[in-house]
Amino acid sequence: MSTASTRPPEGRYGRSSDERADRVLKIVGAALAVVMLALFGWFGYHYVVKNEISGELIGFDTSKTAVQVRLEVHKDAGVEGYCTVRSQAADGAEVGRADFRFGGDDTRIDKVVTLRTTSPGTSAELIGCHAD
Repeated sequence: MSTASTRPPEGRYGRSSDERADRVLKIVGAALAVVMLALFGWFGYHYVVKNEISGELIGFDTSKTAVQVRLEVHKDAGVEGYCTVRSQAADGAEVGRADFRFGGDDTRIDKVVTLRTTSPGTSAELIGCHAD
């Protein structure tokens, strides 16, 4: 005696439901990947290209009540903004923080600024620069 198969003959009734579900999942996954790639590109572009002011801390000198900080700022002509600098004591406590404003038509500014401190600072750190 032979055993009868419970599956329909292949190719006779179209795709199975598993094949249709797999195809739908592949399409949805591809669409989500394209959307995520576009979002990463958008945010990356605005972070890198649209940043109109950036700075670099070149060096610093400390004293009992202040820290002299040398900043190099790059910005677009006519853009105004500020850079935030902080100083810490030897134990890690923040002893000073200030915003220094930069404006004008210069695209590169090399400036020494004075950050007043509440106690002797041992370091200087550029937190960041932001356009107005």
